[in-house]
Amino acid sequence: MPDAPLLELVGITRRFPGVLANDDIDFAITPGEIHALLGENGAGKSTLMKIIAGLLAPDEGEIRWRGRPVTIRSPIAARDLGIGMVHQHFALFEGLSVAENIALSLPKAVPGTALTGRLNAVAEQYGLKLDPDAHVFELSAGEKQRIEIVRTLLQEPKLLILDEPTSVLTPGETEQLFDTLRRLAADDTAIVFISHKLQEVRLLCDQATILRGGRVVAECRPADVDAEQIAELMLGDRPPATERQDRQAGATILKVKDLELARSGGAKPLVVGELSLRAGEIVGVAGVAGNGQEALYRTLSGEDLAARPDCITYNDKPIGRSGPNARRAAGIAFLPEERLGHAAVPNFTLTDNALLSNLIDRRLHRRGWIFRGRLSRRAQDISDGHDVRHSGIDQLASGLSGGNLQKFVVGRELDKQPACLIIDQPTWGVDPGAATRIRDELQRLAGNGAAILVISQDLDELIGLCDQLAVLHDGVLSPTRPVQDWTIHALGLAMTGAEPTAPAEAEPAPMRALP
Repeated sequence: MPDAPLLELVGITRRFPGVLANDDIDFAITPGEIHALLGENGAGKSTLMKIIAGLLAPDEGEIRWRGRPVTIRSPIAARDLGIGMVHQHFALFEGLSVAENIALSLPKAVPGTALTGRLNAVAEQYGLKLDPDAHVFELSAGEKQRIEIVRTLLQEPKLLILDEPTSVLTPGETEQLFDTLRRLAADDTAIVFISHKLQEVRLLCDQATILRGGRVVAECRPADVDAEQIAELMLGDRPPATERQDRQAGATILKVKDLELARSGGAKPLVVGELSLRAGEIVGVAGVAGNGQEALYRTLSGEDLAARPDCITYNDKPIGRSGPNARRAAGIAFLPEERLGHAAVPNFTLTDNALLSNLIDRRLHRRGWIFRGRLSRRAQDISDGHDVRHSGIDQLASGLSGGNLQKFVVGRELDKQPACLIIDQPTWGVDPGAATRIRDELQRLAGNGAAILVISQDLDELIGLCDQLAVLHDGVLSPTRPVQDWTIHALGLAMTGAEPTAPAEAEPAPMRALP
């Protein structure tokens, strides 16, 4: 006889102005089950999980916990039941330390020494390395993801919800996380796993429920169907593959030479001997989170300034001491990895967020006056051109699903047709169709002569998209080499510090289409 459900949702419906986010959804999960919840961006996954986690209330329907109806009025009520959630958008206090953020999430006060001991024990047990004394604002998205996971595990949940947990993890970190989840499932913890990485879903999950347009459209055992079939169920059609384009690299657009930049938190400095971005070329940077990616991005964007102007040159002009707006005015565009809080202001509308990186565009404002009509049209054009699904351009950025917000901020930069683009985690948390579209747009931009740097922890993405690859380890950026010289294995070794600059000895990476 099958186990009785730990959690059961019956007829759950949730409406927002102009949007039916969840439409009469039934869902159930049993103890020890790893259950995937799948769907394209805006399908209703995050809304449904926020209802379970006590962040939203359903308009209709019933929630049953261990067979009895319950009302989950708050995250505290959810935690008291035994429900823990790792959110896609991090719920962390940037100015506090790792340990302080974790302490705030625990139901009872724990002395500092005891808390550090518990934190380190859980982090070591599950292979999720953390520095308890590091401040959150110093950390990469991957490191922040580890904080979210560890603090949820400290609560010993009976039901663990993970919303895109591997989006900013490397393959090695993902493997460690999966080992953790399998051990938790073996101890009867139920796990809801939300992801757009369908091969991971097939490897990890026992069951899958697929949403489209706010409704359940299918259920399946992921191991019994291929990733393309799952994607077709999610999207209503099979997504096209990203086909690699042949491009001819031109003149050097941006060059970094003999750059050394101090990093906070006792980390080793960022060291870049030489990095060149050429017209029509996509250069990728691989690395484990926390090895200097954030520092590299901030230096190239002008958020942190180099010691000397000539450390960074753009079209042979020194810009190492120039700020972000000066670099934007020269034709460089930037997109950070953390979309909510860095790329976009959560409590600003989409219209206002469209202005943030367009302050140099005098068609949108002049002498302190913002031309609201033009700005609204710009926001609408970005949304229409990049399939951003929202209830209106005056919707707050925090109200969009993660994937739709990613499409908006990517579109905001790509629509400028920049001569040079620095982009960090371009397809973080987007569905397969949207990921294909973003990669295609990057290839088109490079085909039109732009120089592009892609910082990513998705190794398949880097190999399928880039012309040249470098590895960032312990703050040191390796020389770039043609993508044909790398394999996934060689990249993995280099990312952990083993033979970081040695050429690959195995078969070269295949020039395959990305799913």
